[in-house]
Amino acid sequence: MASLRDRPYAQFNFLVDLGTEHGDGPHAGFQEVSGLKKITGLNKSTDVTLKRGVIGALALKDWLDQIRSGNKQANRTVTIMIQDEEHKIVQTWKLLRARISKHRGGPFDAKGTDVAMEELVIACERLESD
Repeated sequence: MASLRDRPYAQFNFLVDLGTEHGDGPHAGFQEVSGLKKITGLNKSTDVTLKRGVIGALALKDWLDQIRSGNKQANRTVTIMIQDEEHKIVQTWKLLRARISKHRGGPFDAKGTDVAMEELVIACERLESD
């Protein structure tokens, strides 16, 4: 039986808010994130890659549907937060005007309702850090 959990992504160090208009994130947890560095002297950010994670919301499906249908409003502000050992947020990054450029799912598992992600690559126009 499925139950609501206070911290559904407690085993993941990186929490991800996929920038829905409802502001109901975080929507996902990932074990590894790369590309969170701005290239010095350039107004371009590298792609951000999230690996080995779980997404327990329809936000990813809705976003992919917007991109596939050619919706011009499919760009989002994605927020990535890193937690310490006590599950307190220690740093936050915002990916502005972000779009999914690649996603690779994990194996299907009938035991849960979460979507396992092997890799999610997000391109953004600007990267901000707190």
